[in-house]
Amino acid sequence: MSDRPNYITPAGYRRLREEYEALFGGERPKLLETIAWAAANGDRSENADYQYGRRRLREVDRRINFLSRRMAAAKVTEPARQPDRSRAWFGATVTLADEDDNRRTVTLVGEDEADASAGAISWYSPMARAIRGAAVGDLRRVVLPSGEKEYEVVGIDYPQG
Repeated sequence: MSDRPNYITPAGYRRLREEYEALFGGERPKLLETIAWAAANGDRSENADYQYGRRRLREVDRRINFLSRRMAAAKVTEPARQPDRSRAWFGATVTLADEDDNRRTVTLVGEDEADASAGAISWYSPMARAIRGAAVGDLRRVVLPSGEKEYEVVGIDYPQG
């Protein structure tokens, strides 16, 4: 784990918690039941139910462990309570325009919530680091895999609280 804060929105934290509860309270007990049933059937070396169940249980336990560490380190931050709404901070939805006036809208979220295809980018991504603290009208240069690009911040919105 990193030393940097694990910022997350309340909705993102809720999704982590729901996944944890589904695995810990739902899937894991069913797997234990299946493994116990398969083990009672005798020869475990050729018992596919037993072998698959043990393998899946290890995967589930790894995910449960990961989720519990992420939730313990989480710093739940409500974007609607951001005191300085004139700048791009955690939870802001920022509209950017490049040199050709192509618009792109991104929302700055925690690492566990990032989904670039939905426009939700990690607070620690190169794009987010470049636009952090920017105000409308600011120009920011971003180094992307496709090369360096300059964006102008044309809009900043926060969710209503």
